[in-house]
Amino acid sequence: RLDDVYGDGPDVAASEAAFVDAESALRLGEALRLGDRALSDFREAAERVLWPEHFDVAITVDEVTYGVSPGDAHSAVPYAYVGPSRPATGDFWNAPFGASRPLAELSDATGVTAFFREGSRLAAS
Repeated sequence: RLDDVYGDGPDVAASEAAFVDAESALRLGEALRLGDRALSDFREAAERVLWPEHFDVAITVDEVTYGVSPGDAHSAVPYAYVGPSRPATGDFWNAPFGASRPLAELSDATGVTAFFREGSRLAAS
């Protein structure tokens, strides 16, 4: 377990087996592919990281994290997020860590990239 490193991780011991059905594997792969594409479109040169505690793909630019999660305790469905290091206020910021939108609401990589751009603009103001 990585509880000493990541407090809100999956709570699974290294000795436990994980089983993933085909539909879930496809959903995971699609979310990560779409996230990778949108992050590349948003900031091509930024190094993308696959975070092990939530299995999301993300980048950090100017103290703001942009990413896509296949789903977790925050949301059961895949979502894009913007997480500024400093708290932000306003209608855009709808999550404890910043802002999130279901991928289905954003439609495709273009929609996710637009969400990242809007978050970047608002985080800078």
